[in-house]
Amino acid sequence: MKITFEELAKMIDHTVLKPTLTRNEVIKHWQEVRKFNFGAISVNPCFTSLVAKLVKGTDVKVDAAIGFPLGATTPEVKAFEARDAVENGAHEIDMVINIGALRSGDYELVKRDIEGVVEAAKGRVVKVIIETCYLTDEEKKRACELAKEAGADFVKTSTGFGIRGATIHDVKLMRETVGEDMGVKAAGGIHHFEDAVAMIDAGADRIGTSASIQIMKELERELGKD
Repeated sequence: MKITFEELAKMIDHTVLKPTLTRNEVIKHWQEVRKFNFGAISVNPCFTSLVAKLVKGTDVKVDAAIGFPLGATTPEVKAFEARDAVENGAHEIDMVINIGALRSGDYELVKRDIEGVVEAAKGRVVKVIIETCYLTDEEKKRACELAKEAGADFVKTSTGFGIRGATIHDVKLMRETVGEDMGVKAAGGIHHFEDAVAMIDAGADRIGTSASIQIMKELERELGKD
């Protein structure tokens, strides 16, 4: 596929989610994000306020991770966490579903979990991480359907902390399930430009990766060949 430098940059959510990151390391990541003008910078809630101040005056979005990375907190806790993130300046929310509830067939809880975050987000973009590595194809489809019914804007493959990340198969399956009216975000294990392109070709609208700089440098080399 043909994609411009600017187009790809805006499709990338640069992830800054390691639990060991210091404040200064987060600021350093922001400097890289600003250089390439990525679509968003994804951070743990404790850094939402800091990064919201850093992005002020730019069109880079602050993307807060909620219920991360296990998704095992209660709906009330996730909703509170999302409200707090919004109050601290988050433009977008990436929430992890209750994976165990989904696998147990407790779809009412899964949907309520998502609905609470959607309500707390107050119109901001909500991306629902279904953690595909732990699910059967039927469970992946059901998770996508529940996210759509609950009013979320995107479904997302992975946290990047599971046993594997995004696959072409999963992205295609998710796109087929949600249709064209909902976004699909591929994340986890996307380290190179060719990986990102493969995910986009499979149906992804967004790419979540910590290898953003490497990917953009590889695209620069590709464009230089033309």
